[in-house]
Amino acid sequence: MTRQPTGAVGERKTSSSWAAAYHCVLQPEGIVALKLVIVESPAKATTISKFLGNEYKVCASFGHVRDLPKSASEIPASVKSKPWARLGVNVDDDFNAVYVVQKESRKHIAELKKLCKQADEVILATDEDREGESISWHLLEVLKPKVPVKRIAFHEITRSAINEAMNQPRDVNEQLVRAQETRRILDRLFGYELSPVLWRKVRSKLSAGRVQSVALRLVVEREEERRAFVKAAYYDAEAMLTRSGKQFKAVLNSLDGKRLATGKDFDANTGRLKPGNEDSVIWLHEEDANALVKRMMTALPWRVSRVDQKESRVRPYPPFITSTLQQAASSILGFSPRKTMQVAQRLYEGVDLGDGGREGLITYMRTDSVVLSEKALQDAAQYIRNQFGDSYHKRRQFTTKSKMAQEAHEAIRPTYMGRSPEMVETYLSRDELRLYEVIWRRAIASQMADAVVLRTSVDIESADDEHRAELRATGSVVVFPGFMRVTTDKQKDTELPAIEEGMTVGSDENASIQLVGLESVAHETQPPARFTEASLVKRLEEEGIGRPSTYAPTVSVVQQRGYVDRLGSALAPTYLGIAVISLLRKHFDDYIDLNFTARMEDNLDDIATGQQDWLQFIKGFYYGDQEADIDGLKPHIESSFESIEYPAIPIGADDTQQELVVRLGKGAPFIQRGDGGTGNVASIPNDLYYDALTVERALELLEAKARGEDGLGKCPKTGKPVYLLEGPYGPYVQLGDTDTEAKKPKRVSLPRGMKMEDVSLEQALQLLELPRTLGKHPETGKTISVGLGRFGPYVVHDGDFRSVEQSQLFTLTLDEALHILAQPKKGRASKKLLRSLGDKPDSNAAVELYEGRYGPYVTDGTVNASLPKDMAADAVTLDQALALLEKAAAKKTTRKRTPKKKAAAKKKAAAKKKTSTQDDA
Repeated sequence: MTRQPTGAVGERKTSSSWAAAYHCVLQPEGIVALKLVIVESPAKATTISKFLGNEYKVCASFGHVRDLPKSASEIPASVKSKPWARLGVNVDDDFNAVYVVQKESRKHIAELKKLCKQADEVILATDEDREGESISWHLLEVLKPKVPVKRIAFHEITRSAINEAMNQPRDVNEQLVRAQETRRILDRLFGYELSPVLWRKVRSKLSAGRVQSVALRLVVEREEERRAFVKAAYYDAEAMLTRSGKQFKAVLNSLDGKRLATGKDFDANTGRLKPGNEDSVIWLHEEDANALVKRMMTALPWRVSRVDQKESRVRPYPPFITSTLQQAASSILGFSPRKTMQVAQRLYEGVDLGDGGREGLITYMRTDSVVLSEKALQDAAQYIRNQFGDSYHKRRQFTTKSKMAQEAHEAIRPTYMGRSPEMVETYLSRDELRLYEVIWRRAIASQMADAVVLRTSVDIESADDEHRAELRATGSVVVFPGFMRVTTDKQKDTELPAIEEGMTVGSDENASIQLVGLESVAHETQPPARFTEASLVKRLEEEGIGRPSTYAPTVSVVQQRGYVDRLGSALAPTYLGIAVISLLRKHFDDYIDLNFTARMEDNLDDIATGQQDWLQFIKGFYYGDQEADIDGLKPHIESSFESIEYPAIPIGADDTQQELVVRLGKGAPFIQRGDGGTGNVASIPNDLYYDALTVERALELLEAKARGEDGLGKCPKTGKPVYLLEGPYGPYVQLGDTDTEAKKPKRVSLPRGMKMEDVSLEQALQLLELPRTLGKHPETGKTISVGLGRFGPYVVHDGDFRSVEQSQLFTLTLDEALHILAQPKKGRASKKLLRSLGDKPDSNAAVELYEGRYGPYVTDGTVNASLPKDMAADAVTLDQALALLEKAAAKKTTRKRTPKKKAAAKKKAAAKKKTSTQDDA
C-alpha cells in the first residue's frame, strides 16, 4: 500500500502539485515511491529519476544544508555568550563545530523531513568527492531518518552507472567527512583570526583566507618579479633562402663554435648574462651583428655542412582532470575557471536528448585522476577502429602521478566515448557544445596512436679568415597524424626543399641554394608574464595547493575582494592586494608559505585515509605544538599583534635618499616621499600598476602634484587660486583650496587630448567657466549652455543634449547653438565604424571600435564601453577593448533596483556584513 502525501489539515494534494511543492521528481502515473533518493540539485534529480522505477522518488537538497554560522544573527543563543562564539568552533572543547541550518535551506530541510517519515528507505546520492560525502553526512545529522539509509556514489549519471551504484551501496565514509570538516574548521579559524588583523592594520572589511592568501601571494610576487626585471637586448641574424621555388629561413645560432646567447641566458635582475654563461655563449650586440652580416656577405658562397633527418613521436595528453580542463577551456574557448565548471556541471547533471531521454554527457568534473574505466577504454577502441582504422588505436591507461590524487575518481570524459559532438549538437547550447567537444576530443585522442613527425635540420657554414658562423634551418612534416586526426592543435608542416650536404649557398646562378637576403635581427628579453586565471590554477596544482573543488572559487575570490584586477586575461594585483601580502609575508610568512600550505593539504589527505588524527592536527595548527617547537596561529597573533605596523609598499629612494612608498588612502592609494606633507604626496592613476611604478614615474607624479599645488595663478574674478592636479581618474583644474572652502571647490576634467604640460592659466579659467551660458531660447525662454561632460563637449537646452566639437567649447555662439538644436536628433545609426579589433575569446563576437555621438567607444554587440580620455582611438588594442568591456559589463549588474528589491538587498547585505569577508574560498 502506497503512502499518500498530506499537506495542511483538511487539504489533499494531487500528485503533481505535491511534486512541485517538494521539488521532487515523481515516476510515471503519479505513483509515490517508498524509497527516497536525495541529490544536490533539481537537474541531477530530473536525470536520475529517468533511470529508476516507480518505487523511487528523487528529491534535491539544493546544495549544502548546514554550515558554520555566517553572521552574529545565526549563532545559536545557547553559545552566544561563549568567548569562541564568533568562530562557530569551540576551541576550548576539542574544536567541536557549531553547525546551523542555512536560512535558504530551512524550507528544503522541512520538506525532506516530511518525506523521510513517509519513506521506507533513504538513499543518499550526493557527489562522490569529499564535499559530496560531507553533504550526505549533514543530511543524516539533520534529517535523523528512522529507516535504513544507504549511500551510493557514481562517476557519471547514466542508467548503467546508477544501476551499478544501487547494487553496491555503502555507509557514509566517516574519514572523508572528517577530512572535509577539518578543512572547513581550519579555513574558519584561519580566516576569522587573521582577518581582524587586516581590519586593524590595513583597512576594514578585508579578508585573509588559507588558500586565497597563497594564490594572492603568487600574483603579487609575479608582479614584483616584473618590476625588478631588467631588460637585455641581444642580436642574431636571419638569412632568407630559396631552392626549387620554395623559400625558407635559416637563423644564425653559433659563432666560432660557441652558441649565440638567447633570452634564457640572461639574468632577469641584472640584464647581464647569468654567472657561468660568459665563457660558453656569445652575446652579440648591434654593432657586432651588423659587422658580422657584412663579413658573411663577403664570405659567399656558404656551404651546407650537415643535413640531419629523424623521425620523432608525439604522444597525446592524458584525458582531462579539473585543472587541465580549466586551462584548456581558457586557452581554446576563452572561458574563466568558474564558467568552465558551471558549463561542465550542466553536462554532468544531464541534458535532454529528445524522445524523453535524458542523461549526463560527461563524468564527474571535480577530479584529479587520469584513469579511464575499462568500459570507456573499450568504447574508445571501437569508435577509433570504426572511424580511422586499427592503426590509429593505441590502448593507454594513464596513472595519476600528482601528489594531490585523492579518492579513486575517474578522469573527465564523455559518458559514452562514441558519442561525437555532432550527435548532440542539436541538444546543447553553444557553450555546452564547445566544452563537450574539447572534452570528447581530448579523451578520444588519449586512446589513439602517436603522431609520427619527420624533422629535418640543415646546418650552413659561412667562414672567412677571422670567423666561422653557422646558420640552421629546420623543418618538419607529419608522416602519420595519429591522434592529431581529432585534436584542434594540428601540426603545421614546414617542409624544407631537398638539400644535400656539400651544396653551396650564394647569390649567383651557380649556387645550389639562392640567398635572397641576410639581416641582423634584434631581440629583447621580456619580463615574466602575469598570471592568467588558467595559469594560476596550473601553478596552484603544481604546488599541491587546494583541490579540484577549490580552484575556481579561489581564483574568483581574490578578484571579488579587490585584491586583483583582471586586465584582459591577465591578473594584476592592486595596491590593496600588495599591502595585504606585505603584512602577511612579514608577520605570518609561515602561514602563507607555499610549502606549508601544500603540507597542510597532504595532512588533510592523510586524515581522509585515516593516517592522521584530525584533532591533533587542528590543535597543532591553532595552539601550537611545544614538543615540536611549533607556534600556533592563536599565540602567534597574540604575541606579534602590537608590533605590526601599517604596511607601506616600497618604491625606492630619490636622489636625497628619501624613501618613496605607496600608502593606502581612504579612497585610493597614493605615493608618499619621506614623512609626506606638502609636495611629498601624489595620487596614483587607476591604470598605473606596481610593475610600472618606477622611482622615475613616482617622482614625475610628485613633481606634477607640486606644480599643481603651487597653482597656475589666481582667478581675477574671485581672487581664488587655480590649481592643475591629477587624481585617480585623470588630470583636472580646480578653483580654490579644498581645506579652506566651505564646500567642495569647483573641478573640471581636462578635455580629451589636452596634456597637463600644455595647460595655461587662461585655458584653466576657460574650463572653470564651464558650463558656459549662451543665452535664452527665443521660443521657450529657457537657458542654452555649452559644457563638458563625461561623453565630451555638448550644448543643452531644456534637457536636450547635443554633441559639439571640442574646438567649439569656447567659441560656440547662441546662433550656432540654435542651429545645432534645430537639427533632427541623431539616432543610434549615426555611429561610425572606425575599425574591427578582433573577436572575443569566449564567444567569437566581433569587437569593434566606433565613433559615437559621445565620443569613441568599443562594443561586442551587447555591451558598449567608452574609451578613457587618455586612450587614443587609433592606438586601442583588442586586449584593452576586452578589459573595458568587462568593466562595463560588471557595472551593468549594479543598475538601480526597485525600492522593494533595493531594501531586500540592503537587508541581506547587512546580515552578511560582519563575517562574510572572513571565510576562505
